[in-house]
Amino acid sequence: MPLFRALSVAGLMLGTLFFAFSLTPSLLPRPWLVQGVISGLSFAAGYGLGVGGHWLWHYLELPEPGRRLLRRIKLVASVFCLMAAGVFLWRASGWQESIRTLMEMEPVAGTRPVSVALVALLVFTVILLLARLFQRTFRSLSRRLRRHIPRRVSHLVSLVAAVALFWAIIDGVIFTLTLRALDNSYQQVDRLIADDLAPPADPLLTGSDASLISWEGLGLRGRRFVTATPSAEALSEIIGEPARRPIRVYAGLNAAETPEARAELALAELIRVGGFERSLLLLATPTGRGWLDPGAQNTLEALHRGDVATVTAQYSYLPSPLALLTEGEYGVEMARALFQAVYDHWSSLPEASRPELYLHGLSLGALNSDSAFDLYDIIDDPFQGALWSGPPFRSETWRSVTAERDPDTPAWLPRFRDGRVVRFMNQHSDLEEQGETWGDFRIAYLQYASDPVTFFSPSSLYREPDWMREPRGPDVSPELRWYPIVTMLQLLADLATGSAPPGYGHEIAAEHYLDAWVALTEPEGWSEASLERLREHFRR
Repeated sequence: MPLFRALSVAGLMLGTLFFAFSLTPSLLPRPWLVQGVISGLSFAAGYGLGVGGHWLWHYLELPEPGRRLLRRIKLVASVFCLMAAGVFLWRASGWQESIRTLMEMEPVAGTRPVSVALVALLVFTVILLLARLFQRTFRSLSRRLRRHIPRRVSHLVSLVAAVALFWAIIDGVIFTLTLRALDNSYQQVDRLIADDLAPPADPLLTGSDASLISWEGLGLRGRRFVTATPSAEALSEIIGEPARRPIRVYAGLNAAETPEARAELALAELIRVGGFERSLLLLATPTGRGWLDPGAQNTLEALHRGDVATVTAQYSYLPSPLALLTEGEYGVEMARALFQAVYDHWSSLPEASRPELYLHGLSLGALNSDSAFDLYDIIDDPFQGALWSGPPFRSETWRSVTAERDPDTPAWLPRFRDGRVVRFMNQHSDLEEQGETWGDFRIAYLQYASDPVTFFSPSSLYREPDWMREPRGPDVSPELRWYPIVTMLQLLADLATGSAPPGYGHEIAAEHYLDAWVALTEPEGWSEASLERLREHFRR
């Protein structure tokens, strides 16, 4: 084929190395289709570097092999590429299976090496076509400009113009239109009312006829969150002693036009249903599409025997990974408005009679919850603390605390200033192990070493991340290696499409939430035996 006739030998060799590296394990097991895409992107990246290196060699006028030697080099390179690709494709199934075994997942049939190779070839072909189109655009512009300006100047101007044109098309047209279409699509889904859900009859539930927030204004996620509120009887049966019905207040995107209006509406509803009369008030920030993790919610309500009020507000229709990669400040405005409204009212109440106030967020919710307040605004009257689970790599507080961790503690489970304010835990270590003295203001991070949302980093493009160094997290494959460019692509795929069972990756297990809430909020009247019975309930 003419498209492949003039392929670079250096590009093919380096591309094959990158292709082979892409088949090695990363944080999460990958399905064959995702593996094929990542392998194709890796091959294209390696090929591009090889072509660039050959161009630089030629530009510097260094000696090049003759035709006969070049034919031999091509033959040897072809054999090398085929053998290397074959060996790594053959080993790929074992590498992926090792991660599944580590995470106690069921084995699968394999990675389908032929399918992976075909998908990778298709991806590389598309990228090669785009590269050739870019090359033709550049040359066409350069020829036209050369009639009026010097040759080297025309090359520079044409290169800048071609890059600007392609970037405008990709970012300004394809990317923007795709995001808009996705946002509209999720908005339509959010407006649907599931057939099995009906507005609550209890006037103290949000979405009822007496509520300040309409049933439609809750949105799909809000309706599910509110209707899942356990009754006092159901909660009593779980914990084996009398309990109250928890309070859950949710303001959907359709509830009001602006973040400030939704925040004021949520506060008014919280006051109406008696949220500030409970012993604990949770200000929760949802994920991108407005979802709140039942594992976090149910365990806290059980530990405090239902004497909990939760308030939250939706800020987006997009899934968290998409929002996280495209817009770092996504949802901060809503989180700040709700925090300010709730905190101002809470801080105006008598200290002896107001509830303890905690913050919580998972994933993008953790990022926005962290950005919702300024420490200097609350230092005179601080709330009790926060639990942030699966904190995203964009979180400034998480990054600074991890970077300034105590010596000889790993990046995946750091200790910060002897755990006096900030503590970390995972599935093998709890918050109480991080120090003896924990102050009145507490910040807790619940994270897993195998979570790509937490440990992805753009700098892995050119530098090995700290969390890859020994000792590694117990849920990270010992066969994981860092490769420039390739590792970043692998982690990006893990972040966008990866999945794992509860207790690994980005799936926080309810029993770990339970342990985190116990240490953070110190509920009264629980023995170790009763806590273990509750853990077993949530494991099931």
